[in-house]
Amino acid sequence: MITEKLALHGGPKTIAKPFKRYNPIGKEEVDAAKAVVESGVLSKFLGCWEPDFYGGPKVQEFERACEKFFGVKHVVTVNSWTSGLIAAVGAIGIEPGDEVIVTPWTMCASATAILHWNAIPVFADIEPETFNLDLKSVEANITPYTKAIMAVDIFGHSCDIDALMEIAVRHNLKVITDTAQAPGTFNQGRVTGTLAHVGGYSLNYHKHIHTGEGGILVTNDDDIFDRLQLIRNHAEAVVADKGVGNLTNMVGHNFRLGEIESAIGIEQLKKLKGFVEGRQRAAQRLTDGLRGLSGLRTPVVKPGCTHAYYMYPMILDVDRLGVSREKIHSAMEAEGVTGLAQGYANVHLLPMYQKKVAYGSNGFPWTSDICHRDVSYAKGICPVAEELHDKTYLGFEMCLHELENEDVDLIVAAFKKVWSKIGSEL
Repeated sequence: MITEKLALHGGPKTIAKPFKRYNPIGKEEVDAAKAVVESGVLSKFLGCWEPDFYGGPKVQEFERACEKFFGVKHVVTVNSWTSGLIAAVGAIGIEPGDEVIVTPWTMCASATAILHWNAIPVFADIEPETFNLDLKSVEANITPYTKAIMAVDIFGHSCDIDALMEIAVRHNLKVITDTAQAPGTFNQGRVTGTLAHVGGYSLNYHKHIHTGEGGILVTNDDDIFDRLQLIRNHAEAVVADKGVGNLTNMVGHNFRLGEIESAIGIEQLKKLKGFVEGRQRAAQRLTDGLRGLSGLRTPVVKPGCTHAYYMYPMILDVDRLGVSREKIHSAMEAEGVTGLAQGYANVHLLPMYQKKVAYGSNGFPWTSDICHRDVSYAKGICPVAEELHDKTYLGFEMCLHELENEDVDLIVAAFKKVWSKIGSEL
């Protein structure tokens, strides 16, 4: 039995010093970046139809390496995963006023990429096991105006991609997968993020591998591939010389990844498998240590799937525990456990959706003729996501730390100490 007082009440902290910050960058990346700098070719993209439209040698080398690693026909790199999502929505041919179903439990860019093309985000609820899109809610939100589904492989676990693709076939929809948090994982032996019409991964600095900023788009569709490349690099200036007949969404951008980032990415990609396996080992040790704690549900991994553990997602049975999540969070932080998140996101409750103000001040696109119906973003449309965010979800940000076995054991000790005081000190 643990007799020490909680740190919250003056007892000793379980974790006396912060854990080592996660840093996947090593000598290989430094040398690769240095070689690019010394070459003087930091970028080679040109926004016109000629060989350098596709970028420099490192961009193309990185893209070919990603095609091999992820087992896809085509890869397009971009300067951020937000750029990648915007390009993906445009490349599948979304029209102004089209509806795209998306999860509320995601980084806001997933939904904003839909609005970028003057389409309408429609939020479906999530299921409480993996926190991915709930299939029944997706079906319930399909209307004659629905043209696509954007699924997010949240926290590191694949969505039910087979069922979503079956829904898409029945309703003639396109599917985009946002696998920012789950690179290097598998669903029934297939690479997560590669099974939709278009998908991809983030290279942001706090992901499993990174280039500072960046993104990787993957597709097996030749037409989508061409359109991704055009949107990435000033499409409107290129289409005439390239002989592009379909000008839909050929509004180009500068979404181009540089040579330094690509050189770093080549080296990072080689390490992804090892980084994911390290997170999986740490997560399994944490799960084993927390097993048996009343009112605490550790992560669920569906049969045939693997988890990357960008987050270590937990659910508290606060009614059974008789204590609020806020009190548990405060006690855990006092014990020295940093990176615990109360709730995650409810994108539909952001001011932009509550006020329905995006472009200009008059509610475009919702108040315009292109919007076919009054889409609701009221609290209550995603009850599972909302209760998890407001009351029961507690996530540990594994992405923040380089966790050794002894670090995991200290986290387990802090949980056990706090749980031992529920009903007395807490």
